[in-house]
Amino acid sequence: MDRLRRLHDQPSPPACGRRPQKGASDEDEPEDPGRSQARQALGRSRGGLTTKVHLAVDGRGLPLSIVLTPGNVNDATAFGQILDSIRIPRAVTGRPRTTPARVLGDKAYSSRAIRHLLRRRGIVATIPERHDQIANRRRRGTYGGRPPAFDKDIYRNRNEVERCFARLKQFRAIATRFDKLADRYRAGIVVAALILWLREPVG
Repeated sequence: MDRLRRLHDQPSPPACGRRPQKGASDEDEPEDPGRSQARQALGRSRGGLTTKVHLAVDGRGLPLSIVLTPGNVNDATAFGQILDSIRIPRAVTGRPRTTPARVLGDKAYSSRAIRHLLRRRGIVATIPERHDQIANRRRRGTYGGRPPAFDKDIYRNRNEVERCFARLKQFRAIATRFDKLADRYRAGIVVAALILWLREPVG
């Protein structure tokens, strides 16, 4: 799982300075621009208004779930939503598979909450520790506990998600967001993901 961050044009500002009509209630007042931007997956970072695309991909680098968040939101906060959005149809009849056997993630997803979530759902985690977490564990000595299991050889396969982002960025409307509404932008990503699936050779 990983993310994609790109700079986007700032949408037109909402109409302001308009007087409320006679008899209008507080519910009819214009919405707060900050709340509106967050609802449309827009957040202000160093480059201005940005959007993050969080993906879960399979071993071939094909998208399994897509989640949008504002650009100023921490990656780890979207992990549960990404995991819950996975739906893999089975070859025979039955409910779609929702629990992968293993999750590969970068250091942004290294947290106790995420590791506990994966352990509770029976998913093997291959996530490297952050430097501050390693230093804190060593500082506490025996009370710091053992380091989490980490397989470097398996972690090399995490580049599949980077390849998926590279393939998605070939679509201009995905690399640069032109849609004001988050639903429309996500729909474009879904269409691009379907094209990637259709291009994959069968067998």
